[in-house]
Amino acid sequence: MVPLNYYLVLSAVIFAIGVTGVIIRRNIIVILMSIELMLNAVNLTFIAFSRSLGSMDGQVIVFFVMTVAAAEAVVGLAIIISVFRHRQTLDPREMQLLKW
Repeated sequence: MVPLNYYLVLSAVIFAIGVTGVIIRRNIIVILMSIELMLNAVNLTFIAFSRSLGSMDGQVIVFFVMTVAAAEAVVGLAIIISVFRHRQTLDPREMQLLKW
């Protein structure tokens, strides 16, 4: 059996890669993919603790997180398509649609 620490270290590395992608990248699609990567890292942590503690609570939470992540991806892509049609760019620095 793999120790809990290995799962937590792997989850931390995946989460750090996601945070780096959100901070460094300037493409909206890559930023959304990085957010999904961070959500998957958190899911891995929930599953690892759930298995370690012998409880199903973490797996239930992961199910809801995956549902929210799927909805976020659909709404995010719809917003990106709408913004691209009007602005012809996906650079987040040039998107000033919601500012006064």
